[in-house]
Amino acid sequence: MKFIISRYNPETDQAPYDQTFDLDNALLAADSMLLDALHLLREQDPSLGYRSSCQEGVCGSDGMNVNGKNRLSCVTSLSELGQTVTLKPLPSLPIIKDLIIDMELFYKQYKDVNPFLEAEPLDLEHEHLQSPEDRSKLDGAYECIMCGCCSTSCPSFWWNPDQFAGPAALLAAKRFVVDSRDIKHIDRLKELDSPTKTFRCRHIQNCTDACPKGLNPSRAIQELKSIMVKDL
Repeated sequence: MKFIISRYNPETDQAPYDQTFDLDNALLAADSMLLDALHLLREQDPSLGYRSSCQEGVCGSDGMNVNGKNRLSCVTSLSELGQTVTLKPLPSLPIIKDLIIDMELFYKQYKDVNPFLEAEPLDLEHEHLQSPEDRSKLDGAYECIMCGCCSTSCPSFWWNPDQFAGPAALLAAKRFVVDSRDIKHIDRLKELDSPTKTFRCRHIQNCTDACPKGLNPSRAIQELKSIMVKDL
């Protein structure tokens, strides 16, 4: 297999460039994932930079652009990719080295939507009860692993990353807006009611297509907008 990988070391390179690697197919098992190939390629060149941790599609650390689509390397089967694979870092965020990007702005946008439950004061004598129906409203929103694949595939995030919250942050925002236990419903909506923070979304649905967990951030943002119109 041939791998064309974007390389960039800010200490020595003026701009990213492509490097071609060849990997003997005999070294790969039939069920090998892209991350398995990257480990073998790093044996060829120990300077190759990429992130990985759990290797099970849970931690979200190994997001990258694979043949033009944002994916997690640990759950991307090599058999899907053909004999030539092009790897680039996730778009729109600064490159630290090779396939490693600086996620600071992504995390800031996530933090800014207050992604935590604000309930009534803790009472050790009572639980914060929730009906099965209300609990089901959270499905499809809490499973995000914050890999960044959705936000970095979004043109609105490319154009206004410092203003538009991005699909991952807005998916989290929606999860707490609809939580029946949260007491900051209106405050959250007012904070999100902005032409740039939320309504910059144009529902191109790149985010939904890129999500490795099969979530639908685009639909969540549409629902969030509808709630604003109804409740504000």
